[in-house]
Amino acid sequence: MNYKSANHSNQYHIVRSKRKTIAILVREDGSVEVRAPFFVSNAQILRFIESKQSWIAKKQAEALQRLAATPVLTPQQEELVRRTEKKLRTAAKNYIPYRVEHFHQLTGGHYTKISIRDQKSRWGSCSSSGSLSFNYRLMMAPASVLDYVVVHELCHLTHLNHSKQFWNMVESILPDYRTCEKWLKEHGQELTVVNYLFSSR
Repeated sequence: MNYKSANHSNQYHIVRSKRKTIAILVREDGSVEVRAPFFVSNAQILRFIESKQSWIAKKQAEALQRLAATPVLTPQQEELVRRTEKKLRTAAKNYIPYRVEHFHQLTGGHYTKISIRDQKSRWGSCSSSGSLSFNYRLMMAPASVLDYVVVHELCHLTHLNHSKQFWNMVESILPDYRTCEKWLKEHGQELTVVNYLFSSR
C-alpha cells in the first residue's frame, strides 16, 4: 500500500506483517517505509504518520545531507570499493558464525543456518525456523555492536518477540546492550564501504 500525505509532499510505502506495533523507517535515499501490524486499520496508520511528520522531516534531511556528502568516485576508487566489499563479505562469513557459536553457549536455543547478506534496513534477523541472518556491514561497526546484534538474534531463538523477557535475556548477557543499540541507531547509516574507505574520521 502506498499513501501520499494531503498536508506534505512525502509518499509512504506501507508494509503489513505480524509485528505488534507501527514503525517508520527512513531509508538512505530519503524514502519512507511504514511497517504496521495486520490488525491496525488504515486510518490508524495514517494518524500515526501524521503525528510523526516532524521526526520524518528531520530524518529525511539527515539522509539527504549524507547523500550530498557522498564523494564522486573515480573508476579506480569504485574498483577499490568493490574489492573491499568482497573482502568484508568474506570476513563476515568467517567471523560472524564464530561469534554466534561463542554466544550460543550462553543463550541456548536451536538455529538451523547462518546467512550473511546486505540487508538495506536490517542488521540481523531470526526466523521462526531458526534461520539467522546478519548484515555484512556489521564488520565496519565496533566489535561490541556486532556482538550485540548477534546476541539479539540468538535471544530470539528463545523469545521470538521483543517482550520484557526477551530484553531481560539480552541484558543478562550484555549488560550495556543499550549503549550498542543507541550507537547503531545513531551511526548505522554511516556503515558503508565508501565511508569506511574515504571518510575523514
